[in-house]
Amino acid sequence: MAIDAAWTCTEPSGVALLASQDQGWQCLCVAPSYDAFLACAKGSPIDWVNGRFQGSKPDVPRLLRAAATIAQEDVDLVAVDMPVATVPFSARRAADNAISAAFGGRGCSAHSPSASRPGTLGAGLTKSFCDAGYPLVAGGDTVRVRRGMIEVYPHPALLSLLRASYRIPYKVQKSTRYWPALGVRERVACLLNQFTAIHQALSAEIGGTGVPLPQSDGISALATLKRYEDALDALVCGWVAVQFTAGNAAAYGDATAAVWVPKPKLT
Repeated sequence: MAIDAAWTCTEPSGVALLASQDQGWQCLCVAPSYDAFLACAKGSPIDWVNGRFQGSKPDVPRLLRAAATIAQEDVDLVAVDMPVATVPFSARRAADNAISAAFGGRGCSAHSPSASRPGTLGAGLTKSFCDAGYPLVAGGDTVRVRRGMIEVYPHPALLSLLRASYRIPYKVQKSTRYWPALGVRERVACLLNQFTAIHQALSAEIGGTGVPLPQSDGISALATLKRYEDALDALVCGWVAVQFTAGNAAAYGDATAAVWVPKPKLT
């Protein structure tokens, strides 16, 4: 299970569930919010066009039960895009500095956590997963990991997935910064081009994404693209988990917290 976790309870968090099957890794479910994922486990389809996806506090036991219902087996690994640690923290960690040192020159520095973001939300998420049997994995022999949680970061992961030399411009809220001379319609088209590239690369790895990307002329407001961004981010987190499982990811940090990033693709 992979979570593109919002750092506050007011914004939705994307959730994806991947499983290894005979034909390779497959996406079993992807949703743009916790509530939508829980609803999927009950058989309710996602209304990607007209649905309203709210932020909420993650209910880890319910999320794990929902994942087990969908997959018909328990979750083995959880990947979370959020600063977490085995010890309390309220500022930058060694993991954030390591990521910035390694990928800052390619536009993928780590965001700085604080006492309030993710604060108690992140600490609570870590404890809830640990209590459920998913301790944080911050290094060591990953082959021995049978059940746990890892921290991931989509931006440097996308460098590997897309074989890109610099940060991918796909964040909806930053579209004006990416393309300051373009109007809304043009920026929508640019974002969808980036979404499509990510979608195609993920589909080649996990046999499809389950995210029905819209046409640009069907987008009434730029903000409606955020649901697709969150879902794709969750899938990228899931892809990192796949690489971790295959021993193809490196840890950036220390024994208390580490961000796992896939190793560069060579072919």
